[in-house]
Amino acid sequence: MARRLTLDFLKTESGAGVVLALAVAAAVGVASSPWASWYFGLLATPIPVRIADFAQTRSLASWVADGLMAIFFLVVGMEIKFEVLRGELASPRRLALPAFAAAGGLIVPGLCYLVLNFHSPGELRGWSAATATDIALALAVLAVVGPRIPSAVRVFLLTVALADNLAAVGLTALMFAGKVHAEALAGAGLSLAVLALLSRWRRAPFLFYAVGFAVVWAFTLDSGVGTSLAGVACAMVVPVGARRVGQESVLKYFMDSIHPYVAYAVLPLFAFTAAGLPISPVASHLVTSPISLGLLLALAVGKPLGVFGFSGLAAFARLARRPTGATWLELFGAALLCGVGVTASLFFGRMSFASRDVDQARLGIFAGSLVAMLAGAAVFIGANARRRDRDETEPR
Repeated sequence: MARRLTLDFLKTESGAGVVLALAVAAAVGVASSPWASWYFGLLATPIPVRIADFAQTRSLASWVADGLMAIFFLVVGMEIKFEVLRGELASPRRLALPAFAAAGGLIVPGLCYLVLNFHSPGELRGWSAATATDIALALAVLAVVGPRIPSAVRVFLLTVALADNLAAVGLTALMFAGKVHAEALAGAGLSLAVLALLSRWRRAPFLFYAVGFAVVWAFTLDSGVGTSLAGVACAMVVPVGARRVGQESVLKYFMDSIHPYVAYAVLPLFAFTAAGLPISPVASHLVTSPISLGLLLALAVGKPLGVFGFSGLAAFARLARRPTGATWLELFGAALLCGVGVTASLFFGRMSFASRDVDQARLGIFAGSLVAMLAGAAVFIGANARRRDRDETEPR
C-alpha cells in the first residue's frame, strides 16, 4: 500500500509536468509579445482580501506565491512525512542514500553559486534558488525518456527533490527573514499547537483541519515569515493513522485529495505568473551577470555533481546502498534531472532577489534547467537503450 501511494504520487507529478511546461512557455511567450503590458499589468493588479480581522491588499502575483504555493508546500511536507514513516524511506537503509544525495544537492550547488557571487553579500540569499528542484518537470522528463527505468530511480529522484526543496524553505527563512512580528508569529505557533491537539481526535471533521491551516497561514503571512513554512509545519501535524478501523490514513486522504489540484492548477498558475521573461536583445545580455551565471552553474553542474558525488561517496564508504535494480548510470541521470529548477527555483528566487535582479535570476534558472534537462534526457535514453538490449538478449 505504501509503495502504491508513492507510485501514484509519481504518476500525477509526471503527467502534470507537461501542463507545467506549457504554462512556462505561455508566460515567456506573452511577456515577449505585444500583450506584455497587459500581462505585467495583470500580475500587478492589487487584490484586497478582508475576513474578520484579517486584511491584506497584495498583487495577483503575490497572492499566488504567498497563498496558493503554501498549499504546494503542505503537500511536499505530507509526502516527506509519509515516506519517512510508512513509505519507501521507512527503512534507515533505504533512507541513507537519498539523504546523502540531498545533502550534496544542497551544499555543492550553493557553493557553485557563491563562487560567482561571494563579492556581493546581498546576493548570497540566492543559495536557496540554486538548490531547488522542479519535481513535476523532472519526473515528466524521466517518464518520457526512461520508460524501462526501475521505479526505485523515480523514488530516489522524488526523495532528493523533496528534501532539497524542504531545505530551501529553511534557507530562505534564515536568509530572507524581514521584520518579524512577534505577536503574529505567536498566533501561528498557538494555532499550530491546536492543530496538533486536534490530530489526536481521530474522528475530527476534515473541515477543522482546513480552517486550522488557513488560520496558521494567515498568522504566518502577517508575521513576515515565509508562508511556505506554514505549509510544511501544518503537514507535520496531520495524523498518519486512520479515523476509523478499516479506513485509509488521514494523511493519505489529504494527499490524494489535494495533490492533483496542486499539480495541475497551483503549480502551472504560479509558473504563468512567475516565468514571464521577455525574449529580447536587452534580456539576452543578462546571461553574463554573476547572478545568471551563478544559477546556471549551480543547476547544470553543481546540483548533479553534488547529488551523484555524495551518493557515490556514501556507497563507497558503505554508509548507504544503491537502490535495488538501479544502475549508477541511471542514478547519474537522476542527479542531472535534479538540476531542473524552473518553478521551484523561480519561487525561491522571487523571495530572494530584489525586483531589479529577478530577470537575471529567471535567465540563469531557465538556462541551467534546460542544460540539466537535456543532459539528463540523453543519459536516460542511453540507459533505457541498454536495458532494452539486455532484455532482448537474456534467455526466456
